Amino acid sequence: MRLASALATTLALMPALAGAQESGRTPSHCVALAGGTPLLHKASWRDPVPEETVRLSFVNHATYLLQTARGLNLATDYTGRLGVDLVPDVVTMNNAHSTHFTWNPDPRIPHVLPGWEEDGSAADRYLDLGEILIRNVPTTTRDFRGGERDFGNSIFIFEAAGLCIGHLGHLHHEPTPEQYAMIGRLDVVMVPVDGGLTLDHPTLIRALQRFRSSIVLPMHWFGEGTLQRFLDGMSGSFRTSRPGTSELEVSLRSLPAEPTVIVLEPRWLQ
Repeated sequence: MRLASALATTLALMPALAGAQESGRTPSHCVALAGGTPLLHKASWRDPVPEETVRLSFVNHATYLLQTARGLNLATDYTGRLGVDLVPDVVTMNNAHSTHFTWNPDPRIPHVLPGWEEDGSAADRYLDLGEILIRNVPTTTRDFRGGERDFGNSIFIFEAAGLCIGHLGHLHHEPTPEQYAMIGRLDVVMVPVDGGLTLDHPTLIRALQRFRSSIVLPMHWFGEGTLQRFLDGMSGSFRTSRPGTSELEVSLRSLPAEPTVIVLEPRWLQ
């Protein structure tokens, strides 16, 4: 059964590899080699992005801005606000809570990708913009009464510059074996670390080890206490870095030689 599932997943991802070759995008097999070059480069979100590089800026709560060398802007868990009148090319959203989506996204945004479907079916998002590919893996959410809602959240995966970058959204359960296979390795992953509303810390840490992530970017933390508990739990398997900035630039060559949690400071774009 697992072999059949893995084979199906591989076949499903073959169009992505073909699309990458046709578009000139460096293919990401959701696998990257960690190098020994400097960890990251700091830069303002307004600066040009170097070739074969992705810039990530922590805006607020669960919203990150991803930027590519050719000028694409993508906002995760978009709530309608970034701090400036920047119109992203793509926004992704999840609707576990109002702090992860908006019912009224700016009509100027070319691509709005909700992580759910209104009829309760599984969202199926696959958007190839040449320089970047965006896809999703639906997961289940729970409500405050203990009930479950199938396919209420999506893990979004962004493949660009040879990197596989994941945003876990409002994840409420450890991925199943089939979901792990669909996600693949996440070189860089944005993770909710509150430890209560989303995954508890031991389960989250287990998932991050399974993803074999080189860089973990915390989000969805409610104060220093929550963040520190997560960092303490990660200390046995991951280094910790807190550069005091909101942005970083990542490339295949700059991935750290050992897994690292990088704490970026949330800041509205200015």
